[in-house]
Order: sequence, then structure tokens, then C-alpha cells
Amino acid sequence: MASWMIVPRWTREPMVHFLAAGAVLFALFAWQGEPADPASRTIDVSLEDRARLALQYERTMKRPPTDAELDTLTEQYVREEVLYREALRLGLDRDDAVVRKRMANKMDFLAQSMAETVEPSDEVLATWLADHPERFAREVRYGFDQRFFAERAAAEAALGRLRAGGAVEGEPISLPPSVDGTARSRATEQFGTAFVDALDAMEPGGGWSGPVASGFGWHAVRLHTRKAGEVPPLAEIRERVENDWRAETIARRRDEAYALLRDAYTVTIAR
Repeated sequence: MASWMIVPRWTREPMVHFLAAGAVLFALFAWQGEPADPASRTIDVSLEDRARLALQYERTMKRPPTDAELDTLTEQYVREEVLYREALRLGLDRDDAVVRKRMANKMDFLAQSMAETVEPSDEVLATWLADHPERFAREVRYGFDQRFFAERAAAEAALGRLRAGGAVEGEPISLPPSVDGTARSRATEQFGTAFVDALDAMEPGGGWSGPVASGFGWHAVRLHTRKAGEVPPLAEIRERVENDWRAETIARRRDEAYALLRDAYTVTIAR
């Protein structure tokens, strides 16, 4: 690759993106004009202002406004400007929790906007998948036998007979006595979280265990297999991986931007 096409590493830093986005907003505000002066009683609506109002209308309505509609939009703009300046004159922007929250949210949005639009490469997503395989792995699957008993004492007695090689049918219940290859979510639906947690603690092929509690009572359990969920290739789950990467990247860049700004302040808190 030619040297003139190589992008400097520092240009990929999140803080550079944050500051660059701030410069864009600064330029936008400069293009829109000076900020409102609450002491001024003069409102100048320029041709650029009316063009901007017409463009906003066209983007929303999919057609340009008529002259009458543009006049209405202009009067709405003037009304908003009058009320805004009077609100500033009365100090309504100060000590207002809603205003503070909205302005803080805008700063957060500025920090995260770059992460919302960037397109990560396959290399970035492959690294993300390798670093967080548990988020994308298929479900664990189990194969086991179980015998149900309403009382713990009955389950303990049955365990003794089962471990000695005896045959025990257990008490009637609408649960399968044996399952093969059932997914963790399905096993949880049928037997409950505590039961599945107990399966995770057992060694496959280790004989009868228990008593294991469920929402129904007590079980003698023999685990045959526990197959760990495999991580699908990136090509199959690229959208999931990208969404996960983007969500965490947005949160991280927002925190980094705040930390950068926070370090510029000296804060004293009375105790």
C-alpha cells in the first residue's frame, strides 16, 4: 500500500473522534448564527434561516413548503425564539433538572455518535468473538435419568437402592424419566434452575446423585452426557457479534469522554 494512504494510528483514537465531532457541532452552530442573546429585543430571520426551515419541512413532508406554509414556519420560529429568550431572561435554564438532563444526554450522544456509525472490520469482530465466546455459544445439552419423589427421605432411600444396582421407578409425575440431548433452556423450563445447576456440578457417567431439588420435590439423578455449547463461526452470527461490540463500544467511549472532561474540573463536595 502506498505510504500516502496509510492512516495515522492516532486518528483512530476515540478521543480524537469525540473532539472532531465537537468541532463539527461548533461549525454547525456557527453556521446557524450566534447564540440567542436574552438581552436583545431584535430577531433577525435571515434567508439562510428560512432556507433551513424549508429544508427541514421538505425532509419531513417529502415536498417543499408553499409560500404560505413557509410563512407559518417562520412565524413559529419567531415565536419559539421569543419564548426562548424570555425563558433565558428569567433564568429558567438554571437549576432545572430537565434542562440539565437533556444537555447531559446531548453530550453523551456526542461521545457515542462515532461508535454508532463506524463499520467494524471482520478482524475486529473475530477478535471480539474470541474474547467473549460465552456470549455467543450454543446452549449446553444434557442427557440424564431421573426418578422423582415428593419427600426427601423417600428420595434418599431410593438412592441407596439405585446405587446398589436395584431397579426403582419413582413416584408418578408428568416429567420424562430419561432425556437425551435436551437444551439447557428446555431442562430449566421442565425441572427448574436449581435442578439444572445441580446437573452442572455432576460428572457425566458418575452414577446416581442426589437428592436434587426441583419445584416439584426431590430427584435421584444420573447424568450421562453434558455437551458444551459450540461457538458458531463469525459468518453465521456476524450481526449478533457486531451489535454486541457496538453496544459495549458506545458505553466505553461515553465513559472515556466523560473521564476526559471530568479531569478538567476541580470538584469540592461538602461532607
